[in-house]
Amino acid sequence: MKFVFLAGGLAGFLLAAGAGWWADRAPDRIFLDASIGCLVGALLFRWFWTVLVRGIRETILQRHAAANPVAKAK
Repeated sequence: MKFVFLAGGLAGFLLAAGAGWWADRAPDRIFLDASIGCLVGALLFRWFWTVLVRGIRETILQRHAAANPVAKAK
């Protein structure tokens, strides 16, 4: 989880900083935008990770239930 949060922050920071650099903004504004991008990217990656893990968990539980017919009867 920590890795996903850090990777999302890095991706958001680099994307926002690159966009600011390409738009020829002032360095202080680039850093501010990149900092906000870091936070947003980290939160979005964290949300996506929880959705992904929940989907994997449900898939495993459904496969386990399908493979074990005794568990269905209970």
